[in-house]
Amino acid sequence: MKSQLGLVLLTLIAFSSRSSSQEYVLPLYSQGEAARKGAGDNEKIVKTDIIRMSDVKEPDIAVYLPSKRFATGQAVVICPGGGYWILAYDLEGTDFARYLNSIGVAGVVLKYRLPVSCGCPEPWNAPIDDARRAMRLVRHNAAAWNIDPGKIGVMGSSAGGHLASTLGTHFDHGNPDAQDPVERESSRPDFMILMYPVISFVDSSTHAGSREALLGKNPDRSRVLSFSNELQVRTDTPPAFIVHATDDRTVPVRNSLLIYEALHSKGVPVELHILSEGGHGFGLSVSNPHVGSWTGDLRLWLRSLNDGH
Repeated sequence: MKSQLGLVLLTLIAFSSRSSSQEYVLPLYSQGEAARKGAGDNEKIVKTDIIRMSDVKEPDIAVYLPSKRFATGQAVVICPGGGYWILAYDLEGTDFARYLNSIGVAGVVLKYRLPVSCGCPEPWNAPIDDARRAMRLVRHNAAAWNIDPGKIGVMGSSAGGHLASTLGTHFDHGNPDAQDPVERESSRPDFMILMYPVISFVDSSTHAGSREALLGKNPDRSRVLSFSNELQVRTDTPPAFIVHATDDRTVPVRNSLLIYEALHSKGVPVELHILSEGGHGFGLSVSNPHVGSWTGDLRLWLRSLNDGH
């Protein structure tokens, strides 16, 4: 009851203080729970060409809601990339949220703990724990935010794409006996949007930096296999929309091909867009209409999901 009351109060405070910008920031955990889980000591934010966050101390979600009149009922939890070392918070977070708002979709930017700085007993589990919690929190607040609880997806770029695909393959359906009502909610996303994602930790195409940051230099073999998400696809893995550039020299396009093939083999609906240019980390790519054309394709795909196609 205390946990539920705390979340209600936090929601009311956020709504009253930031309602004019349609942005609400909510912590993922209560203060005591966050301390128990472990977090970075000195959160850092560097603002240059993009906003880079590191040493995340207090994981949270920033909620951007479209106007009620044009809302589709869909929402997307957005996981910024950064190799599990930093978060490219605007380029692959808030920029996407604002675009989604423009097409009637709620955007929820996840500020998640980074394994290299969280000080957690099991640092490799910190990002996925935060992603599961974010999905539950959005579903728990769906009615208040004009969101359909059965239309909540996850989006991630680069290492954030690894986190998004991890959520899509390592979800649970909630704990019906949990004292915290948020924990009773399912963490399964209803769809995935994967932008130039890191997928495999066993294939030769792996992004070594992301693997080391998440799992360490000499990880247990079973953990490596568990976090190679092309190996974890099941028939109940959610549908996916995937975008990657052929000339990506940071995260090879083979990562997207691997997850596409795994989804297709299990009969999971999947749409793959391979661009001839764009490199890595292109985001919305407003300066290059060819690369940025993926946004229009995404809009059509989301609409097809809403129409039940």
